[in-house]
Amino acid sequence: MSDATSPNEPAASSAAAPDFDAMTRDIAEVPAVEVIVTVAVNLMSAAAVKLGLTEDGAEHKDLDEARKLVHALAGLLDASATEISSFHAAPLRDGLKSLQLAFREASLVPDEPGKGPGEKYTGPVFG
Repeated sequence: MSDATSPNEPAASSAAAPDFDAMTRDIAEVPAVEVIVTVAVNLMSAAAVKLGLTEDGAEHKDLDEARKLVHALAGLLDASATEISSFHAAPLRDGLKSLQLAFREASLVPDEPGKGPGEKYTGPVFG
């Protein structure tokens, strides 16, 4: 008999592999509001990086990518406004507005009011 594992047997190094059954069980226990908020925070963080608002900001600055992320965040918040409480929504809306203002400041040629990223959902954002 050989020491090699058959295709149906997990390899010895599979202990380091993710446990997808546990991950599925874990996500099943997470309330929808928590998933929505987590996604929103991830979008906010990614947008902040692409806006150059981190320590090594200029290295990762990409306004085209930031625009997409801010727009997606605004759409998510607009779509989920009735599903999440104002306790969760208020700080996310504040963060979104801060990102929209940062985008406007970072742009060499600012968008017209109401035409900036996410303003389709939030209306014009002014400083």
